[in-house]
This record gives sequence, C-alpha cells and structure tokens, in this order.
Amino acid sequence: MLFTEVIRKKRDGQTLTKKEIQFFVDGLTNPDVPAEQISAFAMAVFLNSMTFTETGFLTSAMANSGQMLDWGELNLPGPVIDKHSTGGVGDKVSMLLAPIAAACGCYVPMISGQGLGHTGGTLDKMSAIPSYQTFPDLSLFKKVVKQVGCAIIGQTSDLAPADRRFYAIRDVTSTVESIPLITASILSKKIAAGNEALIMDVKWGNGAFMQTLSNARDLATSIMGTAAKAGVNTRVVITDMNEVLGSTAGNALEIRESIDYLANNTRETRLDEVVVALLSEMLLATGISDDLHNAHNKIEQAITSGEAYEKFSQMLVALGVAADFMEQPDKYLPKANIIVPVLAEQNGWLSKMDTRAMGNVIVELGGGRKQTNQQLDLSVGFSEVMPLGSELQTGQTIALIHAKSPEDAERATQSVQNACLIAGEKPVLHATVVERLTS
Repeated sequence: MLFTEVIRKKRDGQTLTKKEIQFFVDGLTNPDVPAEQISAFAMAVFLNSMTFTETGFLTSAMANSGQMLDWGELNLPGPVIDKHSTGGVGDKVSMLLAPIAAACGCYVPMISGQGLGHTGGTLDKMSAIPSYQTFPDLSLFKKVVKQVGCAIIGQTSDLAPADRRFYAIRDVTSTVESIPLITASILSKKIAAGNEALIMDVKWGNGAFMQTLSNARDLATSIMGTAAKAGVNTRVVITDMNEVLGSTAGNALEIRESIDYLANNTRETRLDEVVVALLSEMLLATGISDDLHNAHNKIEQAITSGEAYEKFSQMLVALGVAADFMEQPDKYLPKANIIVPVLAEQNGWLSKMDTRAMGNVIVELGGGRKQTNQQLDLSVGFSEVMPLGSELQTGQTIALIHAKSPEDAERATQSVQNACLIAGEKPVLHATVVERLTS
C-alpha cells in the first residue's frame, strides 16, 4: 500500500477502509513518513471530512498506537474521570477542575496538549511553572494520581504517539477545525489514558474552532457517539467562547489567575460558571452526587475549605515544583518586560470582541506557536481583561498588555483596540453555559 494513494483517495472524497486508516496511523509513528504527506492527508480530511465509521477507526488506531493505561491495578477508592476542552482564549478551566474534582473524591489523570492555532494549551500553561515535570514517566504519573488524586501532564511518547505527531502538524497547517480530527485526537488520548468517564467542554463562538452552535452540536454528537462505541461514559457541556474566559489570557498569567481562584480570592463570574457546570457533570457522571444541588454544595466546599488549593499544591510539589510556589507565585512565574494598558477610545459599552484575533495577538507576542518547534515566551498575554457588557469611559483600561518589547506592546495594543467594539448601547450577552448533553 502506498501512502500517496491513501491521500489521493481521501482527497477525492472517497471513504477509507479500516486497513487504510491503520496504514496511515502506522505512518504517523514512522519518522520516515514525511510531515508533508501527513499534512496533505490532514488537509484532505479537513476538506472532505470522514464518515462516523472512519472517525471511529481513526480514534481506535491512534489510541492503540502506544500503551493503554489500566487504573484498575491501583485499586483506587474513587472513579477515574477526565475533562477536555475544544480550546479557547483564556481557558484555564483544566487547572481548576482537576484539583477541585480530586477534592471531591475523583481521580483525574489529565493528559493535556499544547496550544492549537489561536487557542492556548493547558500543557503550555503548566510549563510556565518552574521545574514542573510536564512529561514524567508513567510510573510517576500513576503515583501522583493515586496519592494526590490528580496529575496534569503532557502526552508522553508512550500514550497515543500517533496523535502526538498528528496534533503538532495540524497546529501549524490550518487543519485544526475538523470535527472528525478533533474527535479522534481527543478521544484517542482519553481512551489510552484509561478513563471510565469523560466530560467535554465544547466551545462555540468567534474564539472557538466551532464558530456556530450548529457546528458545536455536530462535534458534541460526534464525540459522544464515538466515545460510546469505545465504552467511555461521556457528557458534553456547550459553553460560550465569544470573549476571553476569565480576566487573563497567556500562559503564566492564567496560572496566576488560577491560583487566585483556588485560593477563593477572585473567581471571575463567567469562568466560575463554566467550572461549576463542568464539575457538576463530573460528579453526576461518577455518582458522587445524585443531583445538581448536592454537586454544587460539594464543589463550593472543596474550594472554600482550601482542599482544592491544597490538592493543586500537592500535585505541583509531587511533580517537582518548589514547596512555597503557591504561597509566593510571583517569585517564580515569568514576567514580561513591558506592561501597558489598552485604553478605550470613546465612551460606551464593550459590545463585541473578536476573540480569535485576541488569541492571535498572543501568538504574535510569542505566547503561541507559528512553528511546531517554537520556544514560547510564557510571560506574555493579557490581564485585567474587561468582560463584554462593561460600561467604559474614554481612557479607561480595557486590558493590560504584557509584552517583551515596547514595539510588541504597541502592535498588540492596536490589535486589541481593533478587536474590541465599543458601542452606544449595552449589548445582549450570550449565555455562558448553553447546553448539557448526555449519551
């Protein structure tokens, strides 16, 4: 079988067989197969899609391309569950969900990825914490999950290695926004990680890969259907990504906001709503709670008691971070050389945000990748981002830019002003949590 013939068949809109898809996945783990051919296949799928059956074959083949974890051997006294987001700008939910869920009795082996396109990646954010082991060996990963209740790591060479290469190539070839490829990428990692259940945060809006609710629902259906075939209990929450989530966007800045949230100092309204919605589904899916009211009470107790904060701290220390990091994060987190305000140029209401453009500003600042091997500037991004619906006066700060140089800050300032529309009337805002779907 020739790799070029598989590409040609999908390029021409034909349906691939299980054998052909397995041949492609085998090629992903073979360094002799050039990136050009893999990117050509990705573009062919992007343009012509895949059937539900093809997507299932691709998911299974990528999940089985490496080691499959079995948590049963550890005799954990609670359910093994994970959460995944389809990506957004300022989406720091994973850093919050894992320790809160662990404080509620779940075990969360979270295998995260780097940023894709204009969206930030949980792995890049965790990399902003000095000495944090983003790629521990599997024995340490299991040990931390058992002892602490959660561990957030990157996709190791042992777990779904075919997806790891495919994911990196899709990031820089504009082939991210494909429902079958997103489905297979997400679920192959989660299946390989041995999860009993999965909660999906499918985002819609101008800052998401799914820019319409219709596309978001299609992706949710694809994920739930494919997961069901693999025996993974999956629930989906569709949430809004028509503005930055939380008050920060950028790797180290989002870590700082996450610490403030877990310390119960500052819990931005929209971020808190998404976190509680997803956690509630986790507790319902695992049977830890039998109704939303009970789930909400458990979540609030985990945060306000300090248990979730302590779980996050324990996880960091177990994975190599200094013991005083949580008490003194500003001592350790990287800081940008330049911090400048973006000022409102007129009176009015912040009525619309081009969230994809905001994410691309971070990429231009060096906080996201233009090439697969790019070294990131983990300090750059935005803080104190005003939410949609804010009433502004001329000269009031819309956001603070964190940049490496005055020139970068100036370009970013202009881009943010262009991305934020100030109008004379208060806007009608989208619901933050749109729908909850169960299989």
